[in-house]
Amino acid sequence: MTKYHLNLAHLYGDLLNTYSDVGNIIALRYYAKQMDADIAVKVVSIDEEFNPDEFDMALFGGGQDYEQLVVSKDLPNKKAGIEKFINDGKPLLAICGGYQLLGHYYIGANGEKIPGLGVLDHYTLSQDHNRFIGDITIKNEETGQEYHGFENHNGKTYLGKGERPLGKVVSGHGNNGEDGSEGAIYKNVYCSYFHGPILTRNGEIAKKILLAALHHKYPAADLSQAEALEIKPTF
Repeated sequence: MTKYHLNLAHLYGDLLNTYSDVGNIIALRYYAKQMDADIAVKVVSIDEEFNPDEFDMALFGGGQDYEQLVVSKDLPNKKAGIEKFINDGKPLLAICGGYQLLGHYYIGANGEKIPGLGVLDHYTLSQDHNRFIGDITIKNEETGQEYHGFENHNGKTYLGKGERPLGKVVSGHGNNGEDGSEGAIYKNVYCSYFHGPILTRNGEIAKKILLAALHHKYPAADLSQAEALEIKPTF
């Protein structure tokens, strides 16, 4: 029996998993086990309620334009719950399409303006006949940690109020190929264009997410052993 138990909401996990973002759940479970914790996962999809009090963590993955358009029409029904979840300080990992949909809007491949939730203050434009594709390395300016991954996106995202980059681009393109930023951090929300998925190569981010969830759910617990967990490079 594990000492701690965490519940994870996989938002639209049946629709938005084009880039094997479910691998992030596998990585979270791997590191959680080393923290004496287990994770129960529930997919929350179309026409289903998202109760923020039911979950300790959330994953919002990426998909193709058609699936993202379907999701965008259902998202307003979950806005209050997602907004409360974020403002309560619970951790959420948003990748590519999920990242875009947390913002105000994104421009689709055909030029249509697709509304997002607007719970984060970024927006995403599209590129004409171009995508940002390839290996990418970024450096988190607060911790000095380097994160490595693979990006593949048409969108150009511009951060807004209260957001800071997950990291500055060392090599690759990042959010928009212009300002050197990649991803976004807002409270305990971590956003990125990294596919592959991100947590399998960057366990430090998984550790941050798990610790945020554990501290929130078990505020009186002694988590010093979990905090001391050493993350070994996997590449």
